[in-house]
Amino acid sequence: MSEPTDFGALLGRLMECRRLDATALGQASGVARGELARVLTGVEPSPSELRRLAPALGLHTADLVVIAGVDLPDDLAPVDTRAGSQVVRLVRIAVGLRPEQRQALRDFMASMPREWRVPAAPASAPPFERYPNTPGALLMRLMRNRNLGWTATAQTFLVVTGRYWSASTYGGVGRGTVPLTAELLADFCAVLDVTAEDLAALTGITPTAPRSTGDHPDEAGSGVAGLVWDVRRLTAAQLERAVEYAESLRH
Repeated sequence: MSEPTDFGALLGRLMECRRLDATALGQASGVARGELARVLTGVEPSPSELRRLAPALGLHTADLVVIAGVDLPDDLAPVDTRAGSQVVRLVRIAVGLRPEQRQALRDFMASMPREWRVPAAPASAPPFERYPNTPGALLMRLMRNRNLGWTATAQTFLVVTGRYWSASTYGGVGRGTVPLTAELLADFCAVLDVTAEDLAALTGITPTAPRSTGDHPDEAGSGVAGLVWDVRRLTAAQLERAVEYAESLRH
């Protein structure tokens, strides 16, 4: 499926996936039924509505903002876009850790002080990452929301799934020139902290069974996916310390 889909339609699919009607979602989120009805018919949601809907849907708020096609506010955006190059190093170490070691790493990162967004961080995506409105573009925007561009996406997926697709392949997925297949979607499932059911609802494609690699792989890569999500709120310097800590755990 490659046709553009507005947020109202995507929200309806997510509700159907959860067997929620407008009344139930409204009660769970605190969004008035009338407001929800307008969003479902194509009216752009407000930032306040998205912040209330996300926990009711079990999604990261920043991800729902990306799904809605709205610019991320500073408090939800990745702190330091320069940190993306370190994510692959951390993931490469993390897949070889035992579950309790990986949890210790996440605890270590959670203990770091929260920093303000680095001023040098660009306010919008670079020109080559300005995609059309397609399912593949949505997935690549979710990857960028984790500080992962084309090359870092290819390298991270190789570490987690054992499959290699070139960086340009992921660029083509975002641009709509490379078909989004069930196998490719399975790789996104292994890295994004989003369920396979949700990704199927958002894209119209059912992923194949995901796989992960490493000495101590976790189910569907969920532990690594959570780790990738955690590090988006770290600066490059903090992520470097996290890499050093992960190395100490491994040895």
